[in-house]
Amino acid sequence: MSGSIFGKNFTVSTWGESHGPALGAVVDGCPAGIELQTEEIQLDLNRRKPGQSPYATPRQEDDQVQILSGVFNGKTTGTPISLVIYNTNQRPYDYSEISKCYRPGHADYTYDQKYGFRDFRGGGRSSGRETAARVAAGAIARKFLSHFSVDIMAYTYSIGNIKVDPTHFKREEILNNPLAMPDVQAAKRAATYLKQCKEEEDSAGGIVDCLITNIPAGTGEPVFEKLDAVLGRALFSIGAVKAVEVGSGISAPTMQGLEHNDFYRMTDGTISKETNHAGGIVGGISDGSPIRLRAHFKPTPSIHRHQRTITKDGSEIDLQVEGRHDPIIVPRAVIVIESMVALTLADYLLQRILSDITLVTKALK
Repeated sequence: MSGSIFGKNFTVSTWGESHGPALGAVVDGCPAGIELQTEEIQLDLNRRKPGQSPYATPRQEDDQVQILSGVFNGKTTGTPISLVIYNTNQRPYDYSEISKCYRPGHADYTYDQKYGFRDFRGGGRSSGRETAARVAAGAIARKFLSHFSVDIMAYTYSIGNIKVDPTHFKREEILNNPLAMPDVQAAKRAATYLKQCKEEEDSAGGIVDCLITNIPAGTGEPVFEKLDAVLGRALFSIGAVKAVEVGSGISAPTMQGLEHNDFYRMTDGTISKETNHAGGIVGGISDGSPIRLRAHFKPTPSIHRHQRTITKDGSEIDLQVEGRHDPIIVPRAVIVIESMVALTLADYLLQRILSDITLVTKALK
C-alpha cells in the first residue's frame, strides 16, 4: 500500500489498523544527539487519546508509546526511530454488520473499489485512529524544531457556527478545556451545542487554526514543492479535513491588491511587514513572519441516526451505525494538526540547510 510515507529528509512511515494488534511509526532522518524521552512523546499522545471527555469516543485506549530503536541513553542515534502503540480495547464485533454495506461519509466503498476488499473493523487504515502514530512521530519532529525555537500553536477556532472571539483569547485554555478552545465563553456555548447534537444522535464539524512562529525566512522550495503546498498536503492527509487556508485564505478573492499586499518596513534594522495576508509564505518560501494556517473539518460521519446506503450486492437499505464514535473530531485533531505541521517543517528546515552553500559550509565546520 503506497501513500504511507511522508517527507524527503525527515521522513515518517506509519503502519497499523484501528482494530489490529498495534499502530506505529518509523521516523528516519532525525539528527543524532537530540535528547528524547518516551514521556515527551506521551504528552502529545495524551492530548489525542480517546475516552477523555463527553465529546470524544468512549473507546478506552491508554495509547502508551514504546521506543523500539533509534534512541540510546536518552538521545537519538541518527538511525531510524521505531515507535509502537498497542491497541488494548478493540471491539471489532461492533462492525460486523457493516462488512456487507457501505457507511455514508466513510472510505468503505472507495477502499473496496481500490483493493477488492477492505478491513471493515472501524475502517482499518482509513480510521482516525491511524493519527495516533502521526502524533507520536510529530512529537519527535517538535523536539527537533525546539532547537530552533520554533513554536507551533493550534486550537479549535470554531465548532459549528460558534467561533472564538479574539478579544477573549487565552492560550492556556487550549489545554484547560476538552474542546481545545482558547475562549472560555465560546467553549461553553460549543459544549451546549454538542450536547444537543448528541441528543439528536448527530455530529458536528469545525475549524482548527494554527500559528507557527520563528520559522527562518527562506524555508521552502519553488514551483511544485512550495511550503504552503506541502503544508496543505500534510493537513489534507488528515482524513476529515475538507479545506485548508493559508493567510487570508478564502477571503483573498474579496480583497483588492492594495489591500491584500503586505507592505515591507524596516524596524530596528530588521525587515518587517505591516500586515500578514500572505500568511508568512510568499512564492512558496517563508518570509520570516508567522505562518498562519486554517483547516476545516467535516462532521463525524459515524452517527447513530438512520442513513440510506447500499449493500455490496447493490440492495438499498437503511443503516444505523453502531460502535463508539466522536460526536466531533476537531478537539482531538488539534494535536494532529500540530504534528503534521511539525513533520513538514522539520523536513523543510533540513532542506533549507542544503539549499545554500554557505549554510552547508557552516553546518559542516
